[in-house]
Amino acid sequence: MKVKISPSLISGEVTAPPSKSMSHRFLICAGLSEGESYISNIAYSEDILATLDCLEKMGAEITKGTDFVKIKGVLPERSLGADYFCRESGSTLRFFLPVALLSNKESSFRGSGRLMERPMSIYEEIARKKGFFYENTDGVLRVRGKLSSGLYKVAADVSSQFISGLLFALPMCDGDSEILLEGKIESRSYIDMTLEAMNMFGVKAAWKGNSLIIKGGQHYKSAEFAVEGDCSNAAFLDAFNYVGGNVSVKGLSESTLQGDAVYREYFQLLKEGKPTLDVSNCPDLAPVLMSLASELNGAILKGTARLRIKESDRGTVMKQELSKLGADIEVREDEIIINKTTLKAPTEPFDSHNDHRVVMSLAVLCSKYGGIIEGAEAVRKSYPDFFERTAEMGMEAKEYDD
Repeated sequence: MKVKISPSLISGEVTAPPSKSMSHRFLICAGLSEGESYISNIAYSEDILATLDCLEKMGAEITKGTDFVKIKGVLPERSLGADYFCRESGSTLRFFLPVALLSNKESSFRGSGRLMERPMSIYEEIARKKGFFYENTDGVLRVRGKLSSGLYKVAADVSSQFISGLLFALPMCDGDSEILLEGKIESRSYIDMTLEAMNMFGVKAAWKGNSLIIKGGQHYKSAEFAVEGDCSNAAFLDAFNYVGGNVSVKGLSESTLQGDAVYREYFQLLKEGKPTLDVSNCPDLAPVLMSLASELNGAILKGTARLRIKESDRGTVMKQELSKLGADIEVREDEIIINKTTLKAPTEPFDSHNDHRVVMSLAVLCSKYGGIIEGAEAVRKSYPDFFERTAEMGMEAKEYDD
């Protein structure tokens, strides 16, 4: 799908979509619970549908409403093993693998896009040390064995999704466990979100220095909760205010644990000068920060190495696309420098690179300069009605199929 965006004033009030990160966590905890849970304020993005599909494969009973889900959970050890299709959701893949190992049956994992190319070496190393079967060939990852309690040493600078996956599963093992994070911890806010979700469903784990201490023999309890607003996607909506728009974003919790809540502070710093911003704990903000920094005063982004292993190589991709507007960007090993320059209307279409955050970051600038975005359907991964909500606020966007 192509979207042609004309320069237009974006103005109005909009409610932030539900947090994709917390939706994953609530749904998985509900799927591991005995009894029926009710999760409201759900948006059926591709990633959330992937998690729901995998829960059904595991044996949970799912009832989908307009904006809610009822889930009758299943004990993972009763699962007969399954073929899990995770679409393009890295969270789904990494969260489910340890859970699947509770069944002691063979399970396989598949995906689309770049998913099966994304790093999984943490689980491969754990498999080697713990003695369960792990094979990743021809785009299919197969595991077999019984996840056991004990000590798990994990590099602290890897994706927090691996740590969250272990956190979901280890409390259901017989003995106590410890996850020791070695080195500087990145994306701690996402780990804290996992701990919060687990606690809300009756399962506890706690920090002790750089370790997570997990009592074994615990059971998830069914519950009813509403998902809070998503700071990650709210950032794209608020960004219109820095390119001439007047948008009020509602529905965000003041007490949220979401690391991307820092976007408001970072946006203000971009407006005031050329700041140095650390994105190691909020890597999903990098694309929109690059867009706004190009429009405003430039910036230096630190902690950007992990952008290479997202849905696209986000640093390189954003440099490539923003150059069509005249942006001046240097991408280094763990740093991106956006130099102050004067942007202009693009003379060639933008490529989404099948990355939802690239699409929305470019759409912000297109609202001022105009432009065509090819592959704009990538927004379905996290914010399927992005163009509908922005159209309600005055975005002049015409969608048409390739």
